[in-house]
Amino acid sequence: MAAEGIAQRGTAVPGAATPVESPEAAEQTGPERPREPAGPPESAAQAPETPLTRAFAPFHAELLEFRRDIHMHPELSFQEHRTTERVARRLRAAGLEPRLLEGTGLVCDVGEGPARTALRADIDALPLEDRTGLPWASTVPEAAHACGHDVHLTALMGAGLVLDRLHRTRPGGLGGAVRLVFQPAEEVTPGGALSTIAQGALDGVERAFALHCDPNVDVGRVGSRIGPITAAGDTVVIRLSGHGGHTSRPHLTEDLVYALGRLATDLPATLSRLIDPRHAISLVWGHIEAGHAPNAIPGEGLLTGTLRCLDVDGWNQVAEVLPDLVDRIAGPYGVEVDLDHRRGVPPVVNTEDEVTLAEAAIRGELGPDTVQLTPQSMGGEDFAWYLTSRPGALIRLGTRTPGGTTYDLHQGDFTVDERALESGVRVFTSIALRALAADAAREQAGPADDAAATGSAGG
Repeated sequence: MAAEGIAQRGTAVPGAATPVESPEAAEQTGPERPREPAGPPESAAQAPETPLTRAFAPFHAELLEFRRDIHMHPELSFQEHRTTERVARRLRAAGLEPRLLEGTGLVCDVGEGPARTALRADIDALPLEDRTGLPWASTVPEAAHACGHDVHLTALMGAGLVLDRLHRTRPGGLGGAVRLVFQPAEEVTPGGALSTIAQGALDGVERAFALHCDPNVDVGRVGSRIGPITAAGDTVVIRLSGHGGHTSRPHLTEDLVYALGRLATDLPATLSRLIDPRHAISLVWGHIEAGHAPNAIPGEGLLTGTLRCLDVDGWNQVAEVLPDLVDRIAGPYGVEVDLDHRRGVPPVVNTEDEVTLAEAAIRGELGPDTVQLTPQSMGGEDFAWYLTSRPGALIRLGTRTPGGTTYDLHQGDFTVDERALESGVRVFTSIALRALAADAAREQAGPADDAAATGSAGG
């Protein structure tokens, strides 16, 4: 996820699951810290065994190794060729017929008939070093699955294998079909969502669901909320140019550095006065650059940062006022201004019916107390583009060992409790089954009872 987490460090508590450190990792220097379990993890939830735990069991060891292999061979955005090939090959081995997207990524329908529900996973890695020290750490320099996409895609593939087995063994099969969407390039802007949708990933689909790893939630649990669950995320690049000159004569040239400073401080402050504060506009600069010598006013300067917003209305308002506001602030100093406002993604807005369906499925599968309210993140997620045309929900998948370390997304030491893989498969699968049951109930009951069918259909 193109987002920021909250770095916290916790202490292990007696009785909590303790990851096993491998001999290879133990030989490395550096401070001790919790590790992922090196052997097959225990059940991800304390709920009684369910039909899905039994359906998952034959795939458990295979999926664990598959995820570790993907983690060892991360691929950056739009370069996920090996990842795509591995997923496609495994689905074909199960008798399914994946359709490759242009470049990288794939879609695959499981079941029979039109696919009304889509389950989506992102598949790309981040351009940073893996610092986990695990035996299955990245073997690719400056590439790491530090946002959990290896977990997402393996959980989705596992859900596809489980659903396919259920379809082949159940009387009457699944009673419908589910679409698996393995999307490339979530970590860049513009990302892979728009191109994936343009290639028909949502054709015929009525609702869409996705998971994202959350290191602030314990394994075996999920976070959920109705409405916006992520923020809009844009990049703002401002280039200034002028003649330059000597610092002893700023009145004879354009004082570009002073203009940059005014933009850096006044632009965020003025935005907060022009737009309703309930939209929570946040413009934060990450880079400012101009000149080298202390006694020379440079002719060029650069200011870059990120613009985040909690809702679509505020996001659209910022796009309207930003160009004029930049010109008004920089105008008195005579510099030339080039504003590059790179629109990223809108917020992911979870719809009520789909959150109700997903939460009912998860409580029925993982246990009645496994769903918790999650705060809205200021990070961005291009799953938002799916939900601009379809209802759906993004669910946060717990990856933290209870009582253990709370890692941060987009950091080289990001580590998941591998029991989250089983949770992810069961969450994806239970949501799909409940959606199929809701479709069947709707067809039997008629349009008047659609809403009731969504919330009450069994998984």
